[in-house]
Amino acid sequence: MRTSRTTLTITLLTTLPTAAWASEGGGPKLIDWPLVLTQVLGFLILLWVLRVFAWGPLIGLLEERRRKIAGEFEEAERRKADAEALKVRYELDLKGIETQARQRLLEAVTEGQRVAAEIRTQAHADAAARLARADEEIVHDQEKAREVLKQQVAVLSIRTAEKILRQKLDDPAQRRLVERFIDEVDTRS
Repeated sequence: MRTSRTTLTITLLTTLPTAAWASEGGGPKLIDWPLVLTQVLGFLILLWVLRVFAWGPLIGLLEERRRKIAGEFEEAERRKADAEALKVRYELDLKGIETQARQRLLEAVTEGQRVAAEIRTQAHADAAARLARADEEIVHDQEKAREVLKQQVAVLSIRTAEKILRQKLDDPAQRRLVERFIDEVDTRS
């Protein structure tokens, strides 16, 4: 609206001095006032038509475009803020995951040490049990060897004594004599 007023004012100011000059001199009429008024009126109608049908929609489109761009900038800012918040959350989650990983690693190491200690303890217990069984077997074998040795000594003693006393002692008496001898040998050893 302001541009149409400015244009009208400029048009009138340029045409009026010329018209005034022509009418004062009494010379030929240079300005045809009905034609000037028709042209000014046509110009004003053209400005109004342009304003209604061209500038209005054009300014509306430009305003809509400005609002759309402003909305897109706001959306971009909102998304940027969301991305920053998401980044912070992911960084915190990552730190939490790293902490959990370290914690689980420490737990696994502790569990491994505990299992290793159990295995060592079990191995020591197994070794001690085997040693005890071996000691028992040795003692048992020693007892068995003593019995065998006793029997062999008794047999040898009986044969020896038999040869010496062949006619003087009978078999049960010889056995009692040998057993007493073996018992005396056991008590001395």
